[in-house]
Amino acid sequence: MTQLSVIIITCNEQANILACLESVSFADEVIVLDSGSSDQTVALARAAGAAVHVTQDWPGFGPQKNRALALARHAWVLSLDADERVSPALATEIRSAMRSERCQAFEIPRLTQFCGQWIHHCGWTPDRVLRLFRRGVARFSDDLVHERVIVDGLATARLNTPLLHFSYPTPTHYWRKLEQYSQAWAQQRASRGQHTSMGRAAAAGVVAFVRSYVFRLGFLDGAMGFAVCTMQAQAAFGKYFALYCLNQKK
Repeated sequence: MTQLSVIIITCNEQANILACLESVSFADEVIVLDSGSSDQTVALARAAGAAVHVTQDWPGFGPQKNRALALARHAWVLSLDADERVSPALATEIRSAMRSERCQAFEIPRLTQFCGQWIHHCGWTPDRVLRLFRRGVARFSDDLVHERVIVDGLATARLNTPLLHFSYPTPTHYWRKLEQYSQAWAQQRASRGQHTSMGRAAAAGVVAFVRSYVFRLGFLDGAMGFAVCTMQAQAAFGKYFALYCLNQKK
């Protein structure tokens, strides 16, 4: 009852996949669901011993993670992104949590690195994500982006050791994710009939910067904190601007 399945969805993650898989070598099963990588992600994952499955379509983050979840066989599931790492201390805490009789789902604090610096403020820390849960009691939302784990009516607890997130080694990685997430967010909102204006987009950017830099103490992270908060402002503006453009097309 304390066996663990790790599920990871990938697409062109050859730079990350081996370190991610190595960090979860304590798991009883590791499943990689790839969505048509053109690099060596699949070959590297198979060579590392993961159970690799490939789909040629991309339904969005939520549906793809539900596909990976359906492949898991063990009692507990840990969902990871390829750019995340489980430290030995977190692995020990996960094993302990799986023996709990009170909770069936756990949030894990996430610590993110930006251009080589760990960011401790800006609203990035503590970034609690629900990633560990008993199989059969949870599923992912069907959102194209910013999906979440749904555990209807179940009590959740929190682990203490952070999950290490190496999401943005260079500014290029940030811009690439910003474009992908902004377009997916805008398409999702447009499909629901949401409309916006250029003024709303501008306000979103200003509010995002003030909130993260001032109220969430981004200035304490120095120059990189200012960069993160500025980029968060651009991300907030960008997603509403993308939605505005979609509204104009219609």
